[in-house]
Amino acid sequence: MQQLVKCGLILTGLFLGRLFPATAQEAQPAGKDSNNVIHIIQSDKLNVLTKDSVQLNRFIGNAIFRQGNTLFYCDSALINRASNILDAYGHIHINQADSIHIYGEYLHYEGNTRMATLRDNARLTDGKVTLTGPELQYDMNARIGTYVKGGKLVNGSSVLTSQEGYYYADTKDVYFNYNVLLVDPEYTLSTDTLLYNTQTKIATLVAPTTINDGKTVMYATSGEYNTETGQGNFESRPTIEDSTATITADRITMDKRTGLAYATGNMVYRDTAQHMTLLSNYGTVNQTEKTVLATQHPLMILEREKDTLYLAADTLFSGVLKRDTFVVAPVRTSTDSTLSADSTLNVPDSLRKPLNDSTEVLPADTSAFAKKLKNALAPGDSSKLIPAMVVPKDSALITLKPKAIGILSDTAKAMAILRDSTRALKPDSIVLSKDSAVIGLKSKVLALAKDSAHIQPPALALQTDTSATKDTSEIRYIRAWHHVRIYSDSLQGVADSIYYSSKDSIFRFYRNPILWANETQLSGDTIFLYTKNQKADKLLLDQNALLVKESDPELYNQIKGNQITGYFTGQAIDWMHVDGNAESIYYVRDDDSAYVSVNRTLSGIINIYFREGQLHHISFIKDPEGTMYPFTQRPLDQMQLENFHWDIKRRPKSKYELMGTVGEVKIKEEPPAPKAEDEF
Repeated sequence: MQQLVKCGLILTGLFLGRLFPATAQEAQPAGKDSNNVIHIIQSDKLNVLTKDSVQLNRFIGNAIFRQGNTLFYCDSALINRASNILDAYGHIHINQADSIHIYGEYLHYEGNTRMATLRDNARLTDGKVTLTGPELQYDMNARIGTYVKGGKLVNGSSVLTSQEGYYYADTKDVYFNYNVLLVDPEYTLSTDTLLYNTQTKIATLVAPTTINDGKTVMYATSGEYNTETGQGNFESRPTIEDSTATITADRITMDKRTGLAYATGNMVYRDTAQHMTLLSNYGTVNQTEKTVLATQHPLMILEREKDTLYLAADTLFSGVLKRDTFVVAPVRTSTDSTLSADSTLNVPDSLRKPLNDSTEVLPADTSAFAKKLKNALAPGDSSKLIPAMVVPKDSALITLKPKAIGILSDTAKAMAILRDSTRALKPDSIVLSKDSAVIGLKSKVLALAKDSAHIQPPALALQTDTSATKDTSEIRYIRAWHHVRIYSDSLQGVADSIYYSSKDSIFRFYRNPILWANETQLSGDTIFLYTKNQKADKLLLDQNALLVKESDPELYNQIKGNQITGYFTGQAIDWMHVDGNAESIYYVRDDDSAYVSVNRTLSGIINIYFREGQLHHISFIKDPEGTMYPFTQRPLDQMQLENFHWDIKRRPKSKYELMGTVGEVKIKEEPPAPKAEDEF
């Protein structure tokens, strides 16, 4: 009976406290903040317990409490009025101003500091974001939710997990620490530390981070990434890589929707499939189209088995095409005098446009040499076509014996040389000695021309173009324009613009191109460098072709023609074919390297054969004629062929010159190799 009376008095006091709050506040101990008082709203039962001289109020069944603008719901609770601590059990629900809701099975709440700790299925949500973990802490004053024993944040379709997490309800920022993993239907993000805003959905990277969308992988240590739009701004040398290429720079700005990435500062783009590396201070990469545009001091490095090629220009562009959408016309032939309608390349319209006020990507054919196959072959892959050389009926092969100006008397040997496609000379073949010369003398050469009228070398075998079959694999092409320079150990060159495609493996040099091989300068209106298995295979100087080699200062060996074609064996030129209005000027020395004479020769065709990189012999074909001048009596005004030019100052001297660091890197200059006396 006494117990029932005590409970009735307590309930009456609580009821009066609600009716007269001011009176209740006054009843609080002096100096105690009334906002910290935990008020009882309702409960099915109330028990008063005493433990260690401390009075505890026990509420059982549908208990509701209030502190300020926060409501607490639970199945049962204990309140220690002395310490102002609430321990609640079962179906915990905390409602802070209808903005933050926290759930759990156990609550330890310190009313003075307003710090809540929830365990067992703890969950915090603001209506859009849900934070869960085995244990959650929430600071009612700072409105900060924390978990330190592992937790998860769900924001729409994105799920973030980590060992530690700190949620700032006012700013909507979440700070994750240790083993951070963000999983989204479109990507995954993993790192050790991450700052994430649940409202803007922007992730701020402050530690090494990996973003993987299944196609590309991003590595970064700092920057911002919008997880909703896919836009990112990364610094501190981020890297993007896919199945074929990687891009690294000081700073990268990217947009996943458009596939564009803008790289600023020391960009390195590498195509692992094509063994191509592109360096630049600024570049634009289209990950969808797999293209890259470099505009600030770009340098492309094409790795080869033994000889790496460096290419620099004002602007460099590289892209890929589907093989079944790109058709290359056959090699042009020399028998056609006019340009047919189908001689242009069948390429997309975008590639027919000029290279930004430079040159057309694939110019129309106006040459004479490569037209012999046009009538025999259908359009296909020009990389697999080898032009056949046909010697005219009125041709003559002229070689001279040592230390003499003579004429070939053994026609059978000449025929054997021409029939041998490798041009290997037999031990008893006539060779060119150091002080010998090859010229044509009208009186006797014309007679020999009749004897050798039927000499004709066999046509080189033609390989069938298999590109007509369905092939959906990708090919890469390269465009470079304005102030183009190339450097490799075996070949250097300059031009206004270049086009290269792995479809036919041909480098096309446009507008005043010049190449240097060893000490020989090669030039023409357009130059085509054919490669095979990443090695030089053939070289075509198209229109106004000219070869120049300095014998001594102001003394130049020269050969010119409408077209000059060179064929490589290994890294060296094996032989060269000069077609149309072929002319040559050659300085002859004796055994003591003293100049003896100068030979100037005119012929329809000239063939030049090399052995171990040195001139071996020359063949003049079709109406050859020539003049030999004693060296001291040579006419100086006739010692240069038409369109002669010597541009050795434009020749790149090292790869460092292309990199722009030639002044910073000390290059060891090797003494020039001694010239052979008969070397062209």
